Amino acid sequence: MKWTDTIRIAEELNDKFPDIDPLTVRFTDLHRWVCELEDFDDNPNNSGEKILEAIQMAWIDEAK
Repeated sequence: MKWTDTIRIAEELNDKFPDIDPLTVRFTDLHRWVCELEDFDDNPNNSGEKILEAIQMAWIDEAK
């Protein structure tokens, strides 16, 4: 999984943290959680605010 796999990342985060409201997650925590996902295999430095925001928005959609 790469940073650009926002929907897949959101699905994984929703499965791993079902009781977390994605709107309350700080980007520093989101970045760490994505990097810790089992299937994640990308450079941690390749993310930015836009990517993290896209992941967060996809996670919000997934959590509905």
